[in-house]
Amino acid sequence: MATHKSAIKRARQNQKRNLRNRMWKSRIKTYKNKLEKAIQEQNAELIDQFMREYKSVIDKAALRGVIHKNTASRKKKKMINRIRTSAK
Repeated sequence: MATHKSAIKRARQNQKRNLRNRMWKSRIKTYKNKLEKAIQEQNAELIDQFMREYKSVIDKAALRGVIHKNTASRKKKKMINRIRTSAK
């Protein structure tokens, strides 16, 4: 366990950041699941709506440093490709 004053503060900060990062990652997964369900149902309106929300959540997470910007780009591109292949 941390004994120095700075180490105690650092541990406290890490706990807060861990909770915040988990919240954002959970939000990303939630929107991903909603989008995949809409893709399976072939509902174009829901796909469009959830894709916009999914992109927004990923971009915000990348902006806050929860995920890397290249990871965000890769996740968006992967989902766009899934939508395109399912439309055929």
